[in-house]
Amino acid sequence: MGLKSDRWIIEQAKEGMIQPFEANQISKGVISYGISSYGYDMRIANEFKIFTGSYRKDVSVVDPKNFDSDLLQDYTGDFVIIPPNSYVLGKSVEYFKIPRNVMCIVLGKSTYARSGIIVNITPLEAGWQGFVTIEISNATPLPVKVYANEGIAQVIFIEGDEPCEVSYSERKGKYQSQKGIWLPKVE
Repeated sequence: MGLKSDRWIIEQAKEGMIQPFEANQISKGVISYGISSYGYDMRIANEFKIFTGSYRKDVSVVDPKNFDSDLLQDYTGDFVIIPPNSYVLGKSVEYFKIPRNVMCIVLGKSTYARSGIIVNITPLEAGWQGFVTIEISNATPLPVKVYANEGIAQVIFIEGDEPCEVSYSERKGKYQSQKGIWLPKVE
């Protein structure tokens, strides 16, 4: 039980846990990604949804139970500029298949945190699979640039003493097998 090492992550990646998988830490000239000591630095793809609700006068509240998809603008590019005090949604380059006896915690990278970027801390539950939808907030009063196909967050793998009784896939979790950027939903 406990944190899983780079050796364990590499072995699980060979079994398809992370695809595509980078077995080295890539850092020359980029925000780092790939294997780390006790985790994996995932990348953000070049597809984004930029929050534009702050520019609309007809919207007074964002409702996660009834989310208006028109509040987000699709964007594809080598980087995205996050407006001041706003956010974007993105998705991981990597597709994850989390084992039944493992839970993951996704944490933002310090390089972005030191630039005023907050990546939402999120779990990847036992039995979950898909591309990770990544929520990225700009806490600064200035626009901030985020680079596609470079590191955005670290995934920490925690193994339980035994497999869970009911996995995310067995309880038919609403975000199972995500392919693109999924918006909030309440079922």
